[in-house]
Amino acid sequence: MAAGDLIVKSNIKKVVKELDKEKTVTSVAEEVWAALEKKVENLLSEGIKRAKANQRRTLQARDL
Repeated sequence: MAAGDLIVKSNIKKVVKELDKEKTVTSVAEEVWAALEKKVENLLSEGIKRAKANQRRTLQARDL
C-alpha cells in the first residue's frame, strides 16, 4: 500500500453520516479526502519518529 491509499473515499461519506447525528451535513467535498489523507500521513510520520526516539521497532498507539 502506497501513501495516498490510506483513506477509502467511499467510506468518508458513510462515516460523516454516522457521526452527524443532526443530519445537517449532506455532502462531502472532494478535497476532504486529500486533507484527511495528509493528516493521517503526518500523524503516522510523527508516530514513527517517536517510536524510533524510544528505540522501538513497533509503532504503538501511544506514539500517535
